[in-house]
Amino acid sequence: MNEPIQPVHMPPLPLTGGCQCGQIRYQISAAPMLYYLCHCTECQRQTASAFGESLRCESETVSITGDLATISWSAASGTKRHGDYCPSCGVRILHRSDARPGNVNVKAGTLDDASWLKPAGHSWTRSKRSFVAIPADDLAYAEGPPDGFTAITARWKAMLEAGRKSPSET
Repeated sequence: MNEPIQPVHMPPLPLTGGCQCGQIRYQISAAPMLYYLCHCTECQRQTASAFGESLRCESETVSITGDLATISWSAASGTKRHGDYCPSCGVRILHRSDARPGNVNVKAGTLDDASWLKPAGHSWTRSKRSFVAIPADDLAYAEGPPDGFTAITARWKAMLEAGRKSPSET
């Protein structure tokens, strides 16, 4: 694992968010499993931006108010994926994968307060936009993490733990 670990000071639970028009709202009742940025062309197209922000959570910790619409597709890997979005304003709220049925990736830009987030890692950097600079001490993978996000998850947990310590303990 690369050093140094940057502390993440997560706000009190539940975390809340929603779509642009307000018809979809959600709460996250437990600490997210990890937060990472994906620079693949699929995420670039889906977000109409430089990367996708994924805040992975256990499915049962995310409660949604409002009716989501879903689009499904097959990823390049062959895995079936599903994107859930507000049918009124079109904002993507989360995506899911048949490969990880107990998890959802909340699109972190939909949080009411995303100011505390720091990515634990980056995937698919080989297709990142040329203007995106990834710090040298960040975990970064040219494609998907070969360990199935194990190192990024461990780093995220360490970042959360570092954020729980008081300044005198760091």
